[in-house]
Amino acid sequence: MLEWFGEGNFAALVGLLGGIALGLAARIGRFCTLGAIEDFLYGDSTARLRMWAIAIGVAVVSTHVAIGFQLFVPSDAAYLDRVWNPLGTIVGGLMFGYGMALSGNCGYGALARLGGGDLRAFVIILVMGLSAYFVMSGPLATTRVWLFPVETDATSPQGFSQLLEIFGIKAAYSGVAIGLAILAGTLFFFKESLPAKSIFWGSVVGLAVASGWIGTTWIAENGFAVEPVETHTFAAPIGDTIFYFMTASGNELSFSVGSILGVLIGAAMGSYSKGHFRWEACEDPRELKRQILGASIMGPGAILAVGCSVGQGISAFSTLAFSAPVALLSIFIGCAFGLRQLIVGFSATSS
Repeated sequence: MLEWFGEGNFAALVGLLGGIALGLAARIGRFCTLGAIEDFLYGDSTARLRMWAIAIGVAVVSTHVAIGFQLFVPSDAAYLDRVWNPLGTIVGGLMFGYGMALSGNCGYGALARLGGGDLRAFVIILVMGLSAYFVMSGPLATTRVWLFPVETDATSPQGFSQLLEIFGIKAAYSGVAIGLAILAGTLFFFKESLPAKSIFWGSVVGLAVASGWIGTTWIAENGFAVEPVETHTFAAPIGDTIFYFMTASGNELSFSVGSILGVLIGAAMGSYSKGHFRWEACEDPRELKRQILGASIMGPGAILAVGCSVGQGISAFSTLAFSAPVALLSIFIGCAFGLRQLIVGFSATSS
């Protein structure tokens, strides 16, 4: 099948299908990083934050089930094949969270909003994608590597389930146990029950992440070209997609391009199904300036942290990488700082 369909095209199809599911989850399920943090801090609601935890738990369980059936090799994942740089994760996470608060969306959220007709999100996506490339492989790439060196070909465990293998516990077993513990705590620790809709869409997000690992692993093992094993994240892939649309005649499709287009398609489908699609533009130049600034901070932040709120917060978490909880906490702190600045300010009389 790969011979006539093409490995890059098949990878794009895997990304497209998972991306559509993620786009539907954003528009119909209201799955949103910034929204979850804002609800928790200022809306006295944990529902969307718990939906995020459901996504993490399902992603951890399904990914480690895949490991158990040899459908995914964890050492092939970018989050586990290099030595973790805690400083880069913390600095990048704080930058990403702060930029997310300023721009009003993360990369995934901006794609979902663009799928609903919000043209302001288009500006955020362009600036975030270009600024990510600026630091990843552009003029500041050398500076990034100098300040936050990355040692590839890690020989020591870079994830919790990998670490437990030293003690004779198989990664698949420990990973499933940890994932189930996350799900149990999310569902039963709180007094308020979580709506079935939230559980469903959180599970969809977790399964979409696992589908990326499984699909790209199958391509890598059965194809002839060198295809990376990856899943959904929304920083560098936005830049990849911009680059593809500029160089398509000399380039080929990839998982990243399929994932980005999938979220846009899924978000548009969800918006139309709910009757929410409408074209919107920015009427306040000051708001647009703030959003551009936030997007320009988010892109580099995601590169330093080796992932965005979805990339580290769910995809890296699905492998139980050491970096994932640190990155997620840093994103939360950076976002909380930015939201406080926007909502209540920092004067001594603020409460």
